[in-house]
Amino acid sequence: MSDEGREGGTGGRKGSVDGDALTHTTADGDELTHTTADGDVQMVDVGDKPDSSRRAVARGEIRLTPETVAAVEADAVEKGDVLATARIGAVQAVKHTWETIPMCHQIPITNVDTEFSVGDDRIELTVAVETTGKTGCEMEALEGVTTGLNTVWDMVKAAEKDADGGYPNTRIADVAVVEKRKETVGE
Repeated sequence: MSDEGREGGTGGRKGSVDGDALTHTTADGDELTHTTADGDVQMVDVGDKPDSSRRAVARGEIRLTPETVAAVEADAVEKGDVLATARIGAVQAVKHTWETIPMCHQIPITNVDTEFSVGDDRIELTVAVETTGKTGCEMEALEGVTTGLNTVWDMVKAAEKDADGGYPNTRIADVAVVEKRKETVGE
């Protein structure tokens, strides 16, 4: 369960919450780094970790009707430029991840790249995030993808809605971290 980035250990140190060890092992043998055996929750202390240059890339897609995709490509959606708005949403989400995911550290974002790929019945979004710091940026990349795709959905929902007000053809799928890289600063 331990992950070198944000979910990583405490760099050899065991924190404490009211005298209980911050890390503990579950019945399955997995180490939990944010929760004590008593259920207390605390952000992992990354203060002793060295700064590293980090990059994470996440990707996902939103499936739409071909008519909606054609309207997006023709810039004919009533609300405006769908992809430009989604790009802004993705970047904003990256910058504010620490405010929405409880145990995320606030990190200095040094770069965000967004790339859309439009297919016949889907729009794929790839978000690459870079930082230099003590913890990874994969959660920021994931937040960028999911918020960017949610923004697409919001922009096209009138076109996607059926007679009953539902969205039978619309779904966000296949969101995943596709790359994660770390290099110690000074190497």
